[in-house]
Amino acid sequence: MSTSDQDQAVDTPIAGSETVSEPGSEAASEIVPETDDEAIAEAAAETESQRLTPRQARRLRIALSSVGMAAMAVVLALRIASRSSVLVVGVYGLALILCGIVIELSRNGRTRLGSWLLAAGLLAAIGSDWLLIP
Repeated sequence: MSTSDQDQAVDTPIAGSETVSEPGSEAASEIVPETDDEAIAEAAAETESQRLTPRQARRLRIALSSVGMAAMAVVLALRIASRSSVLVVGVYGLALILCGIVIELSRNGRTRLGSWLLAAGLLAAIGSDWLLIP
């Protein structure tokens, strides 16, 4: 904290946030409406209702990973029934492992990393199925 910061009073407005005009000038004669505390609180409540809390984000990622894991298990079972291949088991097995890793990342609070990893991994699994498996 610098000396200039210590000299200012707590209630002193920040310079530049409001223009201070001298009495008798045109700006002083204009009435500036004060902000309505209720309107600010309402706008903040609307913003908060649109955003997820960290706990909700973690639960959402865990739910998406669980659904992805169940879908990969179903696709693995269908692909093995149609043709048994080590490559099929490898691709979908890695996708199942990836979903489990994303669940653990989400539980530990790494939701953005988990989201990117889940999206990239599932796209890679579907792409490799389309390209590699006959």
